[in-house]
Amino acid sequence: MNISSIVVQTSPQHVEEVAQLLKNADYCDYHFHDEKGRIIVTIEGAGVEEEIAKLVKIQEMAHVIAADMSFAYSEDELNEERDKLEVAGTELPAWLNDENATKHDIQYNGDLKDRF
Repeated sequence: MNISSIVVQTSPQHVEEVAQLLKNADYCDYHFHDEKGRIIVTIEGAGVEEEIAKLVKIQEMAHVIAADMSFAYSEDELNEERDKLEVAGTELPAWLNDENATKHDIQYNGDLKDRF
């Protein structure tokens, strides 16, 4: 499951109309709008393709100047990263699981940019 926030821009004179269209749409969830014409909605999809299809529907609405993804969450990607941490297991420093650890426990070993 993917969830993304979309920032929709319309002109101030059309913000109420576009906000209402988005509230009535069955492919997004309306959250907020302001008097400047900015509207925040979220979309969900089984994958990126479904999210893009919903984004395009929003972009094609009357009076929409722009609609762009702002933040995205992918449950599959999160689970893949969690799995990597599980595999790493004992390679992680013990202090990462220490509730009393502070920034002073971090050992800096230089820039990693040129190491990989």
